[in-house]
Amino acid sequence: MAEEIKTMQEEASESRNFIHAFIEEDIGPGGQYEGMTVHTRFPPEPNGYLHIGHCKALTIDFGTAEKFGGICNLRMDDTNPTKEDMEFVEAIQEDIHWLGFDWDDRFFYASDYFEKMYECAVDLIKRGLAYVCELTPEQFKEYRGSIGVPAKSPFRDRPVEESLDLFARMRAGEFPNGAMTLRAKIDLASGNFNMRDPVIYRINHMHHHRQGDKWCIYPMYDFAHPIEDALEHITHSLCSLEFEDHRPLYNWVVEHCDLPSKPRQIEFARLGIDHTVMSKRKLRALVEGGQVSGWDDPRMPTLCGLRRRGYTPKAVRNFCERIGVAKAPNTVEYSFLEHCLREDLNEHAQRVMGVLRPIKLTITNYPEGQTETVTVENNPIDPEAGTRQVSFSRNLYIEADDFLEIPVPKYKRLYPAGPECRLKGAYLITCTGCVKDENGNITEVLCEYDPESRGGDPADGRKVKGATIHWVDAATAADAEVRLYDNLFLDAAPDAADKDFMECLNPDSLEILTGCKVEAGLQEAVAPASFQFMRLGYFCLDNKDSRPGHLVFNRSVSLKDSFNKKA
Repeated sequence: MAEEIKTMQEEASESRNFIHAFIEEDIGPGGQYEGMTVHTRFPPEPNGYLHIGHCKALTIDFGTAEKFGGICNLRMDDTNPTKEDMEFVEAIQEDIHWLGFDWDDRFFYASDYFEKMYECAVDLIKRGLAYVCELTPEQFKEYRGSIGVPAKSPFRDRPVEESLDLFARMRAGEFPNGAMTLRAKIDLASGNFNMRDPVIYRINHMHHHRQGDKWCIYPMYDFAHPIEDALEHITHSLCSLEFEDHRPLYNWVVEHCDLPSKPRQIEFARLGIDHTVMSKRKLRALVEGGQVSGWDDPRMPTLCGLRRRGYTPKAVRNFCERIGVAKAPNTVEYSFLEHCLREDLNEHAQRVMGVLRPIKLTITNYPEGQTETVTVENNPIDPEAGTRQVSFSRNLYIEADDFLEIPVPKYKRLYPAGPECRLKGAYLITCTGCVKDENGNITEVLCEYDPESRGGDPADGRKVKGATIHWVDAATAADAEVRLYDNLFLDAAPDAADKDFMECLNPDSLEILTGCKVEAGLQEAVAPASFQFMRLGYFCLDNKDSRPGHLVFNRSVSLKDSFNKKA
């Protein structure tokens, strides 16, 4: 495993440096930004919640600025009023702060630049570099051309004054959606279809979450983005790989509009993770279709969902840093994200005892009515974690699968006349039998303990063939609901173009257990506190549904490391 991780880190380090190398060249002697402060930006669209893919982008944007002693802006790319909302704006800010990044006073909205964008568009028309086009979407597709065949537009030679008049009337709301567009006049024969007189403004009669009904025409992203970057004096506009073919248009806008600076666009590959989808449209469909409980459902790849599931900022940032920055698309195993979380929680999570499928255990030779406390470690790998006292008495709860009336081969837990087993931190016990109800179901396990074996420490020299069993004192145990999560999708690639992602859903992605038992101290825990339930996995208090008198725990990740095993 160590070898595989080392290889991943070496590859990440090598690929990560291509952005840094460009920037070092740009700010070095003779570079286009020599002597300037590196200035990046993270521009999410506020039409949904950030997911782990966005997290990679924002760690690149903010992290690159940090590396070079620069600054990073946070900008809401609200140029498309469809489904944009202040709810998403606030959630995005919360997620970024949760990860440990900050933008200081550099928080902007793209919509604040609408007037300047309009002025740039008017100026392009005046200089013969843009025109109003009346092609319908069907005609636009028909006249698009193909490789070796130029596109066509009967409105390309429209007089400047006519285009200026029509564009002003578009802004005034005289025309319905789709009636007209404003197109940049570049090259209808370009081999790059993004340069074939691309649309830079379209009509959209829709209420904007900040601008209200002031505008009914909105700039296209390829036109708005370079203007926003230039107005904010961004030096390096770091984008995902799908914008590589759009870079000539980005540069064209920067060159032909009256702007105060000239940013450089650099592209990197998006993050792909198996067994999940990264499209906000598809994530929204899951939410609106009721397949999940919301954007913060712990099965979702959203940052709020990961946070609710118990993921830590350190684990998420380590994951993003260790996979590095690639130039080609790649897909990372979800198990590596889990591995990064397991690493962090193993170091910091307190060990506690919880029983998910409880069955009563009675120590028949333990004095009735007697109670004592035993000492258990909070975290055996953290010397400063200390210990705590846990209540112990005659009646306990153990996991149902820690007892078999008729054992299978190599079974080393409790069964009648079986081997001694250790109760974690307490005594050695031997099973003497069980109690059944009228239907033959086992309701109670019976055992006897050795009073001289208190502590149950393997270092005491006694050779015990049985397993060490976790338990909870029945007299003080707290009831809890526990939610066990699995991959939301059974298919490793539900996002593939030839698949209906809804048909790839895992019907067993959530299992809810009620009547679970946890040790008494957990009633005082505050969400989203994380714990290792001994032998069971890492769990956190649900930050939404858990409340006094109704504890709800989400399993963050199991103890079994599938990435480790595969490595």
